[in-house]
Amino acid sequence: MSRLAALISQLCSDGVEFRPLKEVARIRNGKDYKGFGEGSIPVYGTGGIMTMINTAAYEKPSVLLPRKGSLSKLYYVDEPFWTVDTIFYTEINEDLISPKFFYYFLATQHLEELNQAGGVPSLTQTVLNEIRIPTPPLEIQREIVKVLDTFTELEAELEAELEARRRQYKYYRDALLSFDERMSDASKQASIRWTTLGEIASIYDGTHQTPRYTESGVKFVSVENINALYQTEKYITEEDFDRNYKNKPRTNDVFMTRIGSIGVCAVIQNDEPLAYYVTLTLIRPNSEVINSKYLKFVIESGIGASELRKRTLVNATPIKINLGEIGKIKIPVPPLVEQERIVTILDKFDALVNDLSSGLPAEITARRQQYEHYRNRLLTFKEAA
Repeated sequence: MSRLAALISQLCSDGVEFRPLKEVARIRNGKDYKGFGEGSIPVYGTGGIMTMINTAAYEKPSVLLPRKGSLSKLYYVDEPFWTVDTIFYTEINEDLISPKFFYYFLATQHLEELNQAGGVPSLTQTVLNEIRIPTPPLEIQREIVKVLDTFTELEAELEAELEARRRQYKYYRDALLSFDERMSDASKQASIRWTTLGEIASIYDGTHQTPRYTESGVKFVSVENINALYQTEKYITEEDFDRNYKNKPRTNDVFMTRIGSIGVCAVIQNDEPLAYYVTLTLIRPNSEVINSKYLKFVIESGIGASELRKRTLVNATPIKINLGEIGKIKIPVPPLVEQERIVTILDKFDALVNDLSSGLPAEITARRQQYEHYRNRLLTFKEAA
């Protein structure tokens, strides 16, 4: 029998007491931080740390609960902090509940389902205060925290390794595509043709009208689907697709984001119909001149990012690049055999750091699912009579 199972059998075999949240913690409102000088105390909003000031609102361990916005985004804080009015902080009764146990349990509660607002999602103290919290003996709470901390520390290590790999990938990709710097031989440099995208590809616009969505039909994609085109849950009718899309995507075309997010690409893998919004542009490369995957890599590289940045309307809301400007970006085009060599190298590296079905992303997803499974099991208790 594990130590945790033994403790539960010994200390609460008949179940544990559940208490309303208001009995184990006091919810406090955040407030404005302006007027304080710069310092080392983090100021939290619903999106995380906003700035650093020289004054703390609270200095004990606390769980921060969103009042508006992303209602399921909780924070555990064990150092001095400040919060603004979009997020609550909690004064926790540590004689009844471990702050970290309190955080882990609340993370299982799907707080977004408690939203009672019609506009921006929001939570009230009245609703939060009635959440029922299990309070097993502190010794059991500490043991559960120890187990769950092990999972979260492992995930953090994997996330850090993934971030390091992504930086390494970007560095290596940009080095491979910096032809002038890595080719000392003038004859080799001469084989690299610098040309505008418009000379070697056709560029098409997505629909500017929000479509009438249906439950099935032709898949509809926008900027939010760029990393998983075929997993979209939006559809339009085949009639609307045939009527409104003269330039239909086909295999080896390239989608590029152009509104909000600029320059993220996806190569279309098959001829399955796809309708696309104005936030995406469709690029159809001349296959006799440029490899589609090479085009994706070079647009996403430092070279492509620099060219796009020159033509991006950064003062627009959201930022965007106009369709007519996309064809003006200049990119290096080596012989096809060199493009294919580069693609082979970068494909392997890209899969390791970005492919959700393999490499580190897949391992992180598996660990997260495992963690959530054990967290939910460990934090499910029989209530005492």
